[in-house]
Amino acid sequence: MAVKKTSDTSRVVKGQELEVQHLAETTDLSPNQARALLRKHGNDWAKIKDEAENYKAES
Repeated sequence: MAVKKTSDTSRVVKGQELEVQHLAETTDLSPNQARALLRKHGNDWAKIKDEAENYKAES
């Protein structure tokens, strides 16, 4: 019997909340911005850091 695996990328997993908090603190982004970057790029921290710098440059 095949198991259907669902993927809900609109919510951050409980363990990822620590990543959101860390990213927000280290890059001066809001938690919502950090959460959005983590959803968009997953574990690609190089892209996340680059985009976080772009957020700071725009504001």
